[in-house]
Amino acid sequence: MHLEVPAVSLPVVLPAAGPSPSPSESPALTVPTFQDAHETATNAAGWVEQNWSTWLAIGLKILLILVIAAVLRAVVRRTITKIIDRMARTAQAVDGTALGGLLVNAERRRQRSQAIGSVLRSVTSFLILGTAALMVLATFEINLAPLLASAGVAGVAIGFGARNLVTDFLSGVFMILEDQYGVGDSIDAGVAAGEVIEVGLRVTKLRGANGEIWYVRNGEIKRIGNLSQGWATAGVDVTVKTDEDLDKVKATLDEVAERMSKEEPWNELLWGPIEVLGLDSVLIDSMVVRVTAKTMPGKSVTVERELRWRIKRAFDAADIRIVGDATAPADATAAADPTAAMSAPSAFASATSPQSLAASPIPPQSLSK
Repeated sequence: MHLEVPAVSLPVVLPAAGPSPSPSESPALTVPTFQDAHETATNAAGWVEQNWSTWLAIGLKILLILVIAAVLRAVVRRTITKIIDRMARTAQAVDGTALGGLLVNAERRRQRSQAIGSVLRSVTSFLILGTAALMVLATFEINLAPLLASAGVAGVAIGFGARNLVTDFLSGVFMILEDQYGVGDSIDAGVAAGEVIEVGLRVTKLRGANGEIWYVRNGEIKRIGNLSQGWATAGVDVTVKTDEDLDKVKATLDEVAERMSKEEPWNELLWGPIEVLGLDSVLIDSMVVRVTAKTMPGKSVTVERELRWRIKRAFDAADIRIVGDATAPADATAAADPTAAMSAPSAFASATSPQSLAASPIPPQSLSK
């Protein structure tokens, strides 16, 4: 026998099986249907189709800006490198000639050109890449006015707060560009003097005569005396008695100069003949003869010492007296006065002098009745 079971719907049976849900419970999440997903994909595809041309234009513009910036930076850096190499080749061609002796050597010129090239390459790279970055931001329609205004205000504030630093930096750049001094030069910077051991964009380091190291800010240097470029002058003043024969003195000095100019290593240190200029001054009991010579930079003191040594020996051999010479004969015409070292007699030495009588005590006198 076949039994028929009545059909019961699930929504009717399930609530009857358990308790009813409380009002605080959240309703069940709605699962999106295939039709909803299809509509969302259709809308997204339509939005992409409408804006893809704008995206492509922005991307191509950014790519063009980056390519132009990279090519321009490479061209400028290559041009700077060629100019620096040409400067170095010119320095090598001049080195070893008569003109090159008056200038700095090739290694010094090469180091200076490399420093200048490094500074120029860094500045150009900063300007080109910074401009490209601003142009890329402008393609995204970003308002650059607040950014530029903030950068301008920050730059002014930093400029006022660090004006000494900016002054030092600019002074160092111009010192390098103008080749005012370099490593190994002996300079007088006003605030300090010595041999340059390091040149920076902000500070110049000097080695003093006693071995001390001076750190001089480039902004504090108002004038520079370079003692290592070109040539130096060695000058010697010879002081003799007024009764000496000037012709004999000049002949002795000429002999010393000629002999010294032919001997090594003085013939290499001297860049010109030793000249006897003549009388520099004439006093009552002495006269000064001036002797000068052009020497290699930084060797003037050495040449002066050797020249004084030779002049002293030559004058001793020629019996020419130098003022202040301990071996010069004393003047025998002046007789020594034995009473010169004695003091004048005092008026109080004599008991009968008016001064002694006035200073003597008054004797006591008896009273008369």
